[in-house]
Parts: sequence; C-alpha cells; structure tokens
Amino acid sequence: MSKIHPGRLAGELDGDFVVFVLGLRIHTLWKVHKWLPIPFAMNRMLEELEADPDSGFLGYQSQFGIRDHLYIQYWDSFEALRAYAWDPECEHYPAIGAFHRDIGPSDDVGIWHETYLVDDQQYEAVYLNMQPHGLGAAGDLEPAVDRRKSAAGRLGKTAGDDVPMDDDGTVTSPDEYDDTL
Repeated sequence: MSKIHPGRLAGELDGDFVVFVLGLRIHTLWKVHKWLPIPFAMNRMLEELEADPDSGFLGYQSQFGIRDHLYIQYWDSFEALRAYAWDPECEHYPAIGAFHRDIGPSDDVGIWHETYLVDDQQYEAVYLNMQPHGLGAAGDLEPAVDRRKSAAGRLGKTAGDDVPMDDDGTVTSPDEYDDTL
C-alpha cells in the first residue's frame, strides 16, 4: 500500500491529457466463463502499459464490486490511447476481438468506456489524508495552499482566497465556509 500523505494536496498534470474510463458489468454472475476472461485481459493490458514508459499511459485506478468493475486511466494524449487500442502487437487488439467473437451481443456481460479530453488547467483535484490516488498518482502532488486552496483557485477562477481557510487547511469561520474541496 502506498504511503498516506497527511494534509491537503492538489493533483496536477502539465499540459493537456486524457481520462479514459472503462467498465465491466456482470449481468449473469454464474456465467463465470463469459466474464472472468475480461479482468484477466485487462490486467495483462495494464501490466503491458506500465512496462512501456513511451506508451503515453500515465497511470490508472481500479475499483471492483460484485457486478461492476471500473478502471480509470490517464493518458498524455488521445493519439497515444488510440494507437495502443488499435496496435495488433499489443494486448488490447486481440482482447477486444475475443470479446466480440466469444460474447458478442449478450445479456451475460457488458463493457463500456468513456473518453474525456482535458485541456491544460481545466480540471482540479484535491486529496485529504490520502495516498497518491487518481490524477494525483498519474501526475504530481502539490501542497493545497495559495491558489490551490479552493476548487475555484485550482481551476484558475480565483486566487484561492474564496474560502475562509488557513494554508494548513484549518477553517477559520465555519459559518462562511461552503467549499470543503
């Protein structure tokens, strides 16, 4: 487990980037032979991407439930994500082919994805007493002080002085404070 960083930190990435969210939804739990190959294939893809620092892959987070599995990936560009997805030498290409061949239209298991193109400085992220997570793990963690003190400040909308909070995260006037993050 990663080290927990006490206090408030802001996650930052330089330049534009891509957030790629994909999921697995198990509709029929007892048809293990239909859905189990998917997380195994995903693990092979993630291992392959982590081993290739030139792929454009910046990092990921995953969450697993009984029926729903979620992966959030960070990429340096859409072009890098697309190049990986359609490279016949990489793990994704045969895996998506196997899904269409072996499962096709089915009410047993589903997969989905969403792609978000994020312009430089058009996002914000803050972490309170957390290990590196999400954008903070894919990019850098900085103290959430000065302009990083508030969500509006991290987005460049204010100087970060729009919340009554000291740089150590202490709320100075709870009656006026309405933006925890």
